[in-house]
Amino acid sequence: MRSVADPTNTAVDTGHVMVETDRLVMRELVESDVEHMFRLDSDPRVHEYLGKNPVARIEQSVAIVARVREQYRLYGIGRWATIEKATGDFIGWSGLRLVPETINGRTDFIDLGYRFMPAYWGKGYASETAIASVRYGFDVMNLDLICGHADRNNLGSRRVLEKAGLRHTGSFIYDLQPTEWYELHRPG
Repeated sequence: MRSVADPTNTAVDTGHVMVETDRLVMRELVESDVEHMFRLDSDPRVHEYLGKNPVARIEQSVAIVARVREQYRLYGIGRWATIEKATGDFIGWSGLRLVPETINGRTDFIDLGYRFMPAYWGKGYASETAIASVRYGFDVMNLDLICGHADRNNLGSRRVLEKAGLRHTGSFIYDLQPTEWYELHRPG
């Protein structure tokens, strides 16, 4: 994995490359990603454990991309587009974001998340990006804590959090669903 500290590096598409792994590039989401984001978030399979409420209109994806870009501006971090190097395909998003609202008693915490097109499930991409994101969080951002949560029944997502080093620390109800909470403190 190579963290790209120079934000002027635009080797892939028009978004600043943040992290590269052997198989993937993680870069800022840009306006030209709207159609990809719509394809991702309009798929009911993707939203199985996310409230079963996929987006229905492209305008919703426009708003999502704008919101993520605003997070970059306000907090210096937000979810990243994930691109498969071998094909150049947009496969989803992954990364860290600051959560300013309160979830499970925590406010203003850094959350690890990921969402991929079903065609790319089962290839280890979520784990690969989650591990890279954790390294970026500790090595580049100098974070002390990274959190994550997943629907209790989403065993795949829970395994990804564990593979990235996060430890299960409790359960709570989120959006009326039993949810598992994970944390990882800075090593050392």
